[in-house]
Amino acid sequence: MKLVFATHNANKFEEIKSMLPAHIELLSLNDIGCTEDIPETADTIEENAILKAEYVSSNYSYDCFADDTGLEVHILDGEPGVYSARYAGEQKSSEDNIDKLLENLQDKQDRSARFITVIALHLKNHQNLFTGICPGYIAEKRSGDKGFGYDSIFIPENYNRTFAEMELSEKAEIGHRGKAFKALIQYLEN
Repeated sequence: MKLVFATHNANKFEEIKSMLPAHIELLSLNDIGCTEDIPETADTIEENAILKAEYVSSNYSYDCFADDTGLEVHILDGEPGVYSARYAGEQKSSEDNIDKLLENLQDKQDRSARFITVIALHLKNHQNLFTGICPGYIAEKRSGDKGFGYDSIFIPENYNRTFAEMELSEKAEIGHRGKAFKALIQYLEN
């Protein structure tokens, strides 16, 4: 089975590719010649995932899945949420996003947060959604050099290390994206 993962993020692509069974051939957007940035104009994480999957399916005629992920910080009323990738501006700089979040959390006692991933699957003209949530909290400073995005400041519940301090396999086991993709894989195998 061939499936397109609607992402230009090489780190995310490799993370997901490592989780898929061998009989699923995963293609990237580059593999199918899609070099444009797919618009993420929706107001929710779920709707953005749907938009991306629909875009690839309708413009490139491939079965496809797309995800959208957001970091929601309780004391900031769910910010950065759907704007996680561009929290500090349209340049989509992870470093700038982290700086802004840490600045907004200065002197805040409640640092509880959660990552949420929603996957929209378009397969044989049907759509399915899969969700993964990982509760945790925001560290006071960066730690670790693995991962991407907010990984260096997010500590999952019941752990004392950031995602950026964990091996990919451990992060995939407990993380939001891993939970959503396990549900997707279970669906694909049935």
